[in-house]
Amino acid sequence: MEETISLRELFQTLKKRLSLIIIITIIATTVSGVVSFFLLTPIYQTSTQLLVNQSSNNEQAMYNVNDIRTNLELMNTYNVIIKSPRILELVQEELNLDRSVNSLNNQIQVSSQQNSQVLSITVQDEEPAMAVNIANTVANVFQRELPGIMNVDNVSVLAAAQLAENPSPIKPRPALNMAIALVVGLMMGVGLAFLLEYLDNTIKTEQDIEKLLELPVLGAIPVMTDNDQKGTDITREKRGPVRSESVG
Repeated sequence: MEETISLRELFQTLKKRLSLIIIITIIATTVSGVVSFFLLTPIYQTSTQLLVNQSSNNEQAMYNVNDIRTNLELMNTYNVIIKSPRILELVQEELNLDRSVNSLNNQIQVSSQQNSQVLSITVQDEEPAMAVNIANTVANVFQRELPGIMNVDNVSVLAAAQLAENPSPIKPRPALNMAIALVVGLMMGVGLAFLLEYLDNTIKTEQDIEKLLELPVLGAIPVMTDNDQKGTDITREKRGPVRSESVG
């Protein structure tokens, strides 16, 4: 029985604060949409792939198991070299970039799939064409400078980055942001509704008195409004003055 009453009070609280919940949800969703569409700068992403293999004229040596294992072990080293200042400074000079090497480093992500000899260089930038230029330049500079750094020549460009006809930004994603804001706003509205209900210790109904004092309510005095008072006065005027008679 207590669970039924508690569940009923829960829905009553939500119903009483429904307008507050709706307003907070709408505000959160609207703010998220405005920020996503008008304030956040679109970011575009592109990538190029490098193949790490053993450079040799002997085809059988190319598929030597030891060489493949060695190339796989070098992948982590190549990841560090690609984002090193030696490579990025040359990229900065070739493209005449007005950004620091550290900023350029933050735009680049180097990854490789497990047990794969393919390196992916992913670049994010505010301009799609610049993202493509940076990705391809990093790949070309790394391929050119690697023999002088490690005395090996086992990297070739597998797939160069290309500029799409209608590139779309990877972020911000307004629809996703607004959906998240909708859920967050709804949760905030519900939480605020329960918080206000918990902090509200005023007595409004007879049930509140019974719950607080644990005593039954025998009667209730209705609240007299101005209209009710005027109606009572008019009724008295129609009835006339009350006569008092004395006996004897």
